[in-house]
Amino acid sequence: MTTMVHETAAGGARRTPSAVRRHELAAFLRSRRERISPERVGLPRGPRRRTPGLRREEVAQLSAVGVTWYTWLEQARDIHVSVQVLDALARALLLDATERAHLFQLAGAVDPAPGTDCPALTPALRAVLEQLEPYPACLQNSRYDILAYNRTYGLLLCDLDAVPPEDRNCMILSYTHEEWRSSIVHLEEVQRLMAARFRAAMAGHLGEPAWKALLGRLREQSPEFRAAWERHEVVAHRGKRKEFRNRYVGRLTVDHTDLWLGPETGPRMVTYVPADDVSRERLEKLHTIALERATSPG
Repeated sequence: MTTMVHETAAGGARRTPSAVRRHELAAFLRSRRERISPERVGLPRGPRRRTPGLRREEVAQLSAVGVTWYTWLEQARDIHVSVQVLDALARALLLDATERAHLFQLAGAVDPAPGTDCPALTPALRAVLEQLEPYPACLQNSRYDILAYNRTYGLLLCDLDAVPPEDRNCMILSYTHEEWRSSIVHLEEVQRLMAARFRAAMAGHLGEPAWKALLGRLREQSPEFRAAWERHEVVAHRGKRKEFRNRYVGRLTVDHTDLWLGPETGPRMVTYVPADDVSRERLEKLHTIALERATSPG
């Protein structure tokens, strides 16, 4: 079996694709490090600083990794980089979504953080979410990450705008967020169904770090999830009537429908249509509250 190699501009030296990737990763890390001032990350500049941006030891400190190990990484040495370390580096270097994706691609790893971007998340779909108001609606992927939502959905179970983007996942919220949990009537039944659906969906993603990271977090943070997971139950997605207790307008009864945007394991639009006149009136009131909050100063 022949290994592909690449020539460099200097001296015709040959590198394997993995070596090229390591050097690209090292150069990218250096460039991101040098653009960040110490003040941006809460560090003192000091009187004798010559390094543009952050020093290597400062990045190591912010990422909670060893200075020697990080130095080797910038020297393009052949060392293993875990997804947890890549995540820490992305945060320390203040990478945006595109830069973060580039970092993981150079490292040959899959980003374990819940995704906030989706190829199917177009401006047209965002417009559809708004047009569905006053009915709550959101876009989710098969991992239950909430990719986008309209204003009514944003106040349905909690103040979703106040939830950090990395925590906007229905599994995480249903098992660990107290206000979200308290808003669900028949919580135990809902949790059990979600765990069963998650297990069924995960069968096609067993080797993917993002799925394993979500599963690990749920098992670590929620005894209720661990108990539900150990039942090994699986169910398919289907429409269902649901009941919520909303802190602004009271009890709501809605019909849940999934509108698939592609293959059934992919993204979907989740809609909640009122099941009775009282719920319709209350959703209209909730939408009015959401509009007022969105337009009020501060």
